[in-house]
Amino acid sequence: TVRGERAVGPHTRVEVVTTGVLLQRLQRDQELAGVDTVVLDECHERHLDADTAAAFLWDVREALRPELRLVAASATTDAEGWARLLGGAPVVEAAGTAFGVEVVWAPPARPVRPPHGTRVDPVFLTHVASVVRRALAERDGDVLVFLPGVGEIARVAAHLGDAGGVEVLQVHGRAPAAVQDAVLSPGRRRRVVLATSVAESSLTVPGVRVVVDAGLAREPRVDHARGLSALTTVRASRAAGRQRAGRAGREAP
Repeated sequence: TVRGERAVGPHTRVEVVTTGVLLQRLQRDQELAGVDTVVLDECHERHLDADTAAAFLWDVREALRPELRLVAASATTDAEGWARLLGGAPVVEAAGTAFGVEVVWAPPARPVRPPHGTRVDPVFLTHVASVVRRALAERDGDVLVFLPGVGEIARVAAHLGDAGGVEVLQVHGRAPAAVQDAVLSPGRRRRVVLATSVAESSLTVPGVRVVVDAGLAREPRVDHARGLSALTTVRASRAAGRQRAGRAGREAP
C-alpha cells in the first residue's frame, strides 16, 4: 500500500506499507485493529517518518495493545541495542551471503563547498563523475552510484554522457517504469546506475561490482524560524554508508 493506492482483500494476510502510510493509519486508528504484528524493515535507516512511527508503535503497545508484536529487521543495525529498546526482545539471526568489499577513499583534490539546503557544489559532482570513470577503467562489472537527488543524478549523467559503450541509467522515485525494470535485469552491456537512496535497500541491482558513494542524503528538516519542514542535503549516516557499500558484495567480491 502506498499513498492513494491500496490493494488488499478479505484473504490478505500480509500488507506492505510505507512508513508514511503507517503513520496516517496510526493517526486514524491508534489500536491498529486487525493487526497482530508490525515489522519495521531496514530499521537502521534514520528518517523522521520511520522514527516517529516506531515511537507511536511503542506507545500503542505500552498503553493500548500489549499483545501487539513488533519486529525490527535490518542487515546492518545494532541488534542488541534494538533488543534493549524493545524491552529485552529476542534476537534472531539469519546468515546471508556477503562477499568482501574493498573500501577506497577518493576525496576531491581541493576542498568543495558543503551542501546548503538542496544545493550541492557542481565541482563535487564533477569529481563524482571522475571517480565513476576511474572505477570503469580500473574495475570490472557495473557501477552503482549513490547521489542525494534527481538534480544531482541528471548532472552526473550529463558528465558521463560520452562514456563510450557504457549504458547510464537514472533511478529515482520519478523514473519511468521501463527504467526501473531495466535496472532489475542484467544488462547486455556494462552499466552505470545513478540512484538515490532507494537503491540502498529497496532494490538489488544485478551485475554491480563497484559502488561510488557521494556520502550525501536528502532528508526532511524543520526550519524552526519559519515552522516549516523542507528537504535538506545532509551527510549520509554511517549505517547508510555500510548498507550502500554492501551492494558491491552481493554477488561477488
